[in-house]
Amino acid sequence: MGRRSTRLAEGCFVVEGTKVLAEALDSRARVESIYVDRAAGREEEAVVARAAGAGCRVFDLAPGVLERVAGTVSPQAILAVVGAVDVPLSALRSAGADLVVVCADVRDPGNAGTVLRSAEASGAAMVVFCEGSVDVYNPKTVRASAGALFHVPVACAGGPAEVLPALAERGLRRLGTVARGGASYTDTDLRGPIALVLGNEAAGLPDSVGGHLDDLITIPMAGRSESLNVGMAAAVLCFEAARQRRPTTALSRA
Repeated sequence: MGRRSTRLAEGCFVVEGTKVLAEALDSRARVESIYVDRAAGREEEAVVARAAGAGCRVFDLAPGVLERVAGTVSPQAILAVVGAVDVPLSALRSAGADLVVVCADVRDPGNAGTVLRSAEASGAAMVVFCEGSVDVYNPKTVRASAGALFHVPVACAGGPAEVLPALAERGLRRLGTVARGGASYTDTDLRGPIALVLGNEAAGLPDSVGGHLDDLITIPMAGRSESLNVGMAAAVLCFEAARQRRPTTALSRA
């Protein structure tokens, strides 16, 4: 499952550790099999018992086996194979989407995981990974999402030139994020149906978004940094959108 092509062909991916596996079970994702180091502790034993009770296949491995197959230097004592959880972009028709986060050429797995975590925590309706972005099932992305992958709808769609018009058809205002030159995010109305479009960590928004955006927004920098990384920017923007969407009475007490 280490290769994207294999994950795509098999329709499943690997999760590591009790935390992410527990989130998969909470979401009722299809957990196909679990592999456990015989030296696992009580925390691992508890989630394994829960999974086994749900009908998952459990395989005990000799000490050291997981170290040879896991994707981390210091692997956890439990690993599972889980069925893919992404949904089609058309799922937005029934989701009543107000806030969608779009990754256009986001390449770093850790940043992608942070985007998923921020989107889920702020109440976003969907995260869309456009063609050219990192595989949402990359092991580093799955770990960095801390289980958020299982609780926010994720669509793996086509290129921005295909995705952004489709979002406009669903009534979403498409806001491209740029390091400078856009309207300040705090001065922008983020309360209605919007799509926050995030670009590449180094190059920003790809040329393919041209003509498919309704406005540009910027997070002003007071210090020497030119910009935030895309994971941090997603957190700032998603939670500003969440703040603006809170009832007026809640805002007056904040």
